[in-house]
Amino acid sequence: MDIWQTTQDAIQLLLSGDTALWGIVGVSFSVSMLAISLVLLPALLLAFLLAYCQFPGRWLLLSIIHTLQSVPTVVIGLLLYMMFSRAGPLGDWQLLFTQKAMIAGQVLICFPILVSMMHGAFQNSDRRAWETAYTLGASIPRAFCSIMWETRFPLLAAVIAGFSRIITEVGCSMMVGGNIFNATRNIPTAIAMESQKGAFAQGVALGMVLLLLALSLNFCLSVARGKGHLRT
Repeated sequence: MDIWQTTQDAIQLLLSGDTALWGIVGVSFSVSMLAISLVLLPALLLAFLLAYCQFPGRWLLLSIIHTLQSVPTVVIGLLLYMMFSRAGPLGDWQLLFTQKAMIAGQVLICFPILVSMMHGAFQNSDRRAWETAYTLGASIPRAFCSIMWETRFPLLAAVIAGFSRIITEVGCSMMVGGNIFNATRNIPTAIAMESQKGAFAQGVALGMVLLLLALSLNFCLSVARGKGHLRT
């Protein structure tokens, strides 16, 4: 395999606006964006409760969340496959091999990551900001927003980490999505399939998209952090 020629072909695919390639990119981004949008607010609220409230079973819930981060994505895919298959309890919903099943899988993958990282961010925040805002008569939502603003950089880092995790996972998407062209084929599953077929140009092109995404997200986070340090 000529690496240089493959790279040139990959760049040409990207610049030519290949409909098949950009269709795969569109599926990947739409599924992952919707998944993280659905899970963001519940994860944020749960992380805040775990950091600022004491209640029975809190340590157990934290332990479960930390443990779920290490569950392989293919295991989550297997569980959802059994749930959504015809013989499964949710088989009548006919979700298997659909984007909805992929979104469900990515929600399960992303949720413990967001909760764990956001919990760490809230734990390291200054509790006096919450106490001061609440003492001065601010409503709970407004005081909560004040804490979010104080921890905006680690919270943003958590969102980026969660999004990066789900947009690059392949095991769950392959099992519950089925890698169907123009329906459930996303970037990671397409890279795996094209590489097996020997069509390395499209795989490299899709890999470049993921690389550019990672660079863009981390650049934005670095710029935001830099401005924050300059301001303080």
